[in-house]
Amino acid sequence: MAEIPVFPATKALIFDIDGTLVDTMPVHYKACQLICNAHGFDFPLDFFNKHAGIPTEETFELLMKELKLNYDGHALGRMKDLKYMDLMNEVKPLKEVFDIVLKYRGILPMALGTGATKPVAFKTLEAAGLKGMFDIIVTPEDVKNPKPAPDTFLLCARLMGIEPQYCQVFEDGDPGIKAAIDGGMMVVDIRKYIN
Repeated sequence: MAEIPVFPATKALIFDIDGTLVDTMPVHYKACQLICNAHGFDFPLDFFNKHAGIPTEETFELLMKELKLNYDGHALGRMKDLKYMDLMNEVKPLKEVFDIVLKYRGILPMALGTGATKPVAFKTLEAAGLKGMFDIIVTPEDVKNPKPAPDTFLLCARLMGIEPQYCQVFEDGDPGIKAAIDGGMMVVDIRKYIN
């Protein structure tokens, strides 16, 4: 596999957390399945992958419409986040992406732009041993329109004081990639570089 590139024009780095900086997706999916199974249905893996990066409660609302079920998607999403926090000891940094953080720490400004809520984002970073490494963390609570809208990444750029076109986003989800492109940023789909 080729090394994940940092482009020559890049003046700042923005990382998604789940599935990009931290290998959390199997744990998130396990939490989704446990909550859904407790209510008598499965969380389809293809739906999970397609909606990676979108806030949890919104994803569960979309799933209820997709499956034509009458459960409260927001309530299920909150249950899923609590279940994920129970399983959080299973997460770890994604080495290929974390190596970029270590290489450019103190050289380029860095921020995190995530679809996770603040409590989940901070707990994920702590569980992965990354607590305190990032001063700028933008979550759905900080913006009017979270991913796939560009607001999350645009706020990261503004807080770093770097124009969007000089920011490079690292993502693993289609909604986040769309958000970066719509924000006028350079973007790398890390799925092309991870085994």
